[in-house]
Amino acid sequence: MPQIGETGLERSCGIQPTDWMHTIPEQRGLERVEASFRRGGFAPHRHDRYAIGITLQGVQAFSYRGTATVSLPGQVFVLHPDERHDGRAGTETGFRYRTLYVDPDTLRDAMDDQTDPLPFVPNAVSHDRRLAAAIRPALLPVDEPLDDLFCDQFLAGLAEVLLAADPTRTVRRSLQVADWRAVGRARDFLRAHVTERITSTDLEAVTGLSRYAIARHFRAWLGTSPHRYLIQRRLDMARNLILTGMPLAAVAAASGFADQSHMTRHFIRTFGLTPGRLAAMTGSGPASTTFWTG
Repeated sequence: MPQIGETGLERSCGIQPTDWMHTIPEQRGLERVEASFRRGGFAPHRHDRYAIGITLQGVQAFSYRGTATVSLPGQVFVLHPDERHDGRAGTETGFRYRTLYVDPDTLRDAMDDQTDPLPFVPNAVSHDRRLAAAIRPALLPVDEPLDDLFCDQFLAGLAEVLLAADPTRTVRRSLQVADWRAVGRARDFLRAHVTERITSTDLEAVTGLSRYAIARHFRAWLGTSPHRYLIQRRLDMARNLILTGMPLAAVAAASGFADQSHMTRHFIRTFGLTPGRLAAMTGSGPASTTFWTG
């Protein structure tokens, strides 16, 4: 099984007495997060990106696709977009991990054949040594910036390894380039109007497809639905504003949610924790004594 050593990894001495999270600004569709949990974890949630990471310390326990599993120090885990999962400590000592979040459209850009379906790795904890070697350069060390030339090489290698690890790739049909162009128009429209109310009629007008065809093709190409994609973009905006210390009610209004409670509900469904807890864990808000237990 692949083991990734921790030489040069330590920013801190072991598991911390309180939960914390350290995020690195997104570059080229890649976001990196390091987190430590002792008393808490993530409530069940789903997001629209690949989550590929390494458990650094302790036992990371989670449920994924209806199966309870654990990731041990040095092991790699791969979570597919839009798959429900949670996260918690498997022992009383807690756990620490690093995760790379990869946008599906960024990964597709790096694929040799862009008519291939997005790669799907069925097992959450991977024993593929090639995958461990592929993600290591982006996560070790986590604080170093990623330049363009590195990202090009890294994404090409990651796409190749993920496709090779997908046992269903040869039996799933290729996708039409015209469908991808329509999905791209829908995606760009959603990004440009992220805080506005968007209807299925709007997307039909932009793409020239029926609303049901849009829904099918969007999921096939980007791994999620147009609705969830729009909500995720609003949540990305909200999270960035939270990290600046903006009050949560103002964050909700600025990022297109009806109110703070509306934002909080979607935040938990997508990130597995509340906006207030994220602020506390990242040092961008008042300390919190409320922790999700999974």
